[in-house]
Amino acid sequence: MHVIRPLVCSLALAIGLTGCAGPVERWLVDTRVHQGDAAMANGSLHEAATAYRLALHISPTDARARYGFSNAAGSIADADFRTGNYDDALATISAAQKYDPTNVRLQALRSQIDDARLKRAIVLSNYPTYRAAAAEIQAAFDALRAQNKLIVHSLHRFAYTYDTQDLTRAIEDSYELQRQIDRNTNRLIIYRQLVESGVPATEKAAATAVSGSLLPLP
Repeated sequence: MHVIRPLVCSLALAIGLTGCAGPVERWLVDTRVHQGDAAMANGSLHEAATAYRLALHISPTDARARYGFSNAAGSIADADFRTGNYDDALATISAAQKYDPTNVRLQALRSQIDDARLKRAIVLSNYPTYRAAAAEIQAAFDALRAQNKLIVHSLHRFAYTYDTQDLTRAIEDSYELQRQIDRNTNRLIIYRQLVESGVPATEKAAATAVSGSLLPLP
């Protein structure tokens, strides 16, 4: 970038002195679009968006730069959306829609984000500590992997020991795994009920302070 800036300044000076703005501008746009395409191919979305946007500063109607910027911006906004960063996602979409206001992908993503923001507001109103409860449930399901590994380990052992005690342990661990799955499923059901219908008004203050304790283990 630091090497390109002096080149741009020199070219701008040349344009002013010679009046050959058209060919030089075309070269600059082509260069920026090429940089954007290369960055996209490498998965460098922000770098690509910057290159396409610089091309658009020179030629706002260039079809390749408009398409490239919309494509890169859409991917960036989608990534922000998936992490819950709605504000940055919408800002990126707005920037791209200035150049490509009829882009179907951007319109659909904006609608999806707006819908998600509304639903989040409703969930927060119903159940202020839903995040903590969800994290607790996710941790409980993650723990099932360890239980499953015990079963697999016992089966592997039997493959070379031929000791039926290994199969007995696998059966016992399997029963325990099923009990844990049933408990976690019940917690999921309770969690969904709280998210959809909300915490009773008398419990909302406690819910704000206590997080996931509203989800008792059956």
